[in-house]
Amino acid sequence: MPQTRHLPHAPTRTQVLAAGERIDAHRHDDHQIVYARSGVLAVTTDAGTWFAPGTRAIWVPAGRVHAHLATGRTDLHLLGLPADTNPLGLDEPAVLTVNPLLRELILAATRSPGDDSAEGRRLRAVLLDQLRAAPREPAQLPTPSDPRLVAVCELLHADCADQRTLAQLGAATGTSERTLSRLFAGELGMSFTRWRTQLRLYHALRLLAEDVPVTTVAHRCGWSSASAFIDVFRRAYGHTPGAHRR
Repeated sequence: MPQTRHLPHAPTRTQVLAAGERIDAHRHDDHQIVYARSGVLAVTTDAGTWFAPGTRAIWVPAGRVHAHLATGRTDLHLLGLPADTNPLGLDEPAVLTVNPLLRELILAATRSPGDDSAEGRRLRAVLLDQLRAAPREPAQLPTPSDPRLVAVCELLHADCADQRTLAQLGAATGTSERTLSRLFAGELGMSFTRWRTQLRLYHALRLLAEDVPVTTVAHRCGWSSASAFIDVFRRAYGHTPGAHRR
């Protein structure tokens, strides 16, 4: 990643990012919850990319170097937590489900940062309880380091609609299917099929944020039909692409 800025305190605030706007690599001494009320936010570290639409939030632990990328106009809500306050007990980034109550708590906390009134303290206590209970979602796109994996993943990043099997991609990059399958499981912690689905979902979210029609998104991202895309999207996010856009 590029030169890293050190920002001791993770801010609690709201911020609007224009489509395509980036926040360069930086780190905080505090933990941070990052929630995009609209648009799609991607948080990237040296280990991979975590991505979140409006029904998800991203946990960034203290000290972790990360950068942000917005797709579509993104209303960002940043919530800083002291390093000794870790409601998730995690030292790795994670994506959390944001239910309606947690959403309203995050919005309220970021609208009134530094509120030390009795009401503000009660709100914060409930917010921490909701964060502890929030389910974690598999919305990470791990970054490979092995050159053999890098070669395959670069082909799919260039065209996520590429329909070649792992054996065919291996033949194109000079590595056996068996070796690649082992590398996906061992280095990235998921199967090739799962990684490609995560890649396609990430690109699909970004295209939806740019108001690309659902059928076009399906074909650009490699699904055989709009109905197949809608089924995968619903299983991943709990609603259809059309409902997501609304």
